[in-house]
Amino acid sequence: MNNSPIGIFDSGVGGTSIWRELQRHLPFEDMIYLADSKNAPYGSQSKATITGLSRKNTDWLLNRGCKLIVVACNTATTNAIDVLRKEYQVPFIGIEPAIKPAALRTDTKKVGVLATKGTLASHLFQTTSKNHASDVEVVVQQGDGLVALIEEGQSDSEVTRNLLKSYLEPMLEADIDHLVLGCTHYPYLIPTLKEILPGKVNIIDCGEAVARQTARVLEKENLYNRKDRSGLHYFYSNADKRILEGFLADSPVPVTIEQIDF
Repeated sequence: MNNSPIGIFDSGVGGTSIWRELQRHLPFEDMIYLADSKNAPYGSQSKATITGLSRKNTDWLLNRGCKLIVVACNTATTNAIDVLRKEYQVPFIGIEPAIKPAALRTDTKKVGVLATKGTLASHLFQTTSKNHASDVEVVVQQGDGLVALIEEGQSDSEVTRNLLKSYLEPMLEADIDHLVLGCTHYPYLIPTLKEILPGKVNIIDCGEAVARQTARVLEKENLYNRKDRSGLHYFYSNADKRILEGFLADSPVPVTIEQIDF
């Protein structure tokens, strides 16, 4: 299994922000990325639907020989990863809002979390907040509409900017000094967020932490790729592949992108 690829899935292109960190930390690993853009966003769907889609994505990646799967979607992680770990034998790496580091670093004792409805309503999110931010005020905001805008390539549009301003206003009024991005799509909004937010507000996403955890699991399970060459990277989308092509135009490594019926 060592030379098998790492599988990654998301409800669309957002998980490519996680892939970039994985590729940077694990340059010799082959990776297969599945973008279920046809069913995006996951955040507005029921737990049962999210779990069903996560199973379907997992089966697709396992049929291509993946040795480990990164659930590069906060909503899929918070709603389905416990089920996936019970039903499948391969290791799973999940994504969840980085509340713990924000709670440890805050000076104002107030942090903001921008996430999807599905993530904020999940048991895992509630447990994480209780365990790691019990002495901190967590100001949450559903990012309704943001995933769709990002998928449409409108990360820096005026529509997106105005929507973000409306979401951030109550957080800034509460005097947050950290903003946790609770969706893997949202790192693509960081340039716009930096224009809107005051300098004292630190933006936190979980990409690097996920990559480091993946490396730890690969080592623990003796799954590191032993080939002495750079990894190969394959991307598949069940929607217009030009969306992925746009997000990967500045990829640091060669990638193969295909559109599939899935």
